[in-house]
Amino acid sequence: MTERRARPPVEQGATAQSVAANVRRLRECRGLSVYRLASLLLVGGRPIAPSAIAKVERGERQVTVDELTALAAALDVSPSALLLPSTDEPTVDVCITGVGPVPASEAWDWMDGRRRLDRPCPDLRTAAVEYALYSRPPIRRAETLATHSSETAQHQPGGWHA
Repeated sequence: MTERRARPPVEQGATAQSVAANVRRLRECRGLSVYRLASLLLVGGRPIAPSAIAKVERGERQVTVDELTALAAALDVSPSALLLPSTDEPTVDVCITGVGPVPASEAWDWMDGRRRLDRPCPDLRTAAVEYALYSRPPIRRAETLATHSSETAQHQPGGWHA
């Protein structure tokens, strides 16, 4: 008989912690039980068991990209509503996995595709153009570039600005 070992605990980064908290918050705001949310996910073609939803909310289970979009659809929110804390106060920093602390308003603008993160770089105009080119579809690029043009003129060197 083979002995089964328990899986090591899942390491949750800042973004995974936001997803866990937001799934619970939004599910409760919508008045949904984990069973009802599981039912909505099943109807949407991406079943997740009620016990798995509870594990997601406790930070004991990671969410795949497909599950993230299915959860967002079932909760009737954009995927960004699951990925970031629910504040957009410019004076509050939020943590983004792979980036670190960022002013909440900038994190939301980045997550919504409105602008690049304000990270130090030698040439802001080139960085803004490349951001629009590589992260936005053609029709939305002009809007993104216009946003960056006005911000580039106000940029404060040295990283994040308060």
